[in-house]
Amino acid sequence: MNTNYLPSDYLPIVVQLLAALGFIVGSMLVSHNIGPKRHSKKKDDPFECGIPTEGDARTPISVKYFLVAILFVLFDVEIIFLYPWAVNFLDWMKESREMAIAIFVEMILFMGLLLVGFYYIIRKGVLNWNQ
Repeated sequence: MNTNYLPSDYLPIVVQLLAALGFIVGSMLVSHNIGPKRHSKKKDDPFECGIPTEGDARTPISVKYFLVAILFVLFDVEIIFLYPWAVNFLDWMKESREMAIAIFVEMILFMGLLLVGFYYIIRKGVLNWNQ
């Protein structure tokens, strides 16, 4: 196996890279130079999803919003692991009943820990928006 590469072996890659970069830079320059440059108050106004802006964009957001988002991601990722486990559980039952029972007990412990965490969140009132 020959691992000695010559600089000419990389020529097609360099040409492709230069062509792509040239196209990008050229497109940006042409669109900037020949594009319309009419500014107005209405045109320069920030616009988001068809809804007119109201107030300042830098208003502080409640920490509860971020807590709920983090909790959603946390529980969502943990629940994602249930699907592959359920798909493989039948195969484990066919192989060894003792192993399947041990894996089932481990999943019951996992779900119990999830429920303990969820109970803790409910008791702390993290999901109560009105507080």
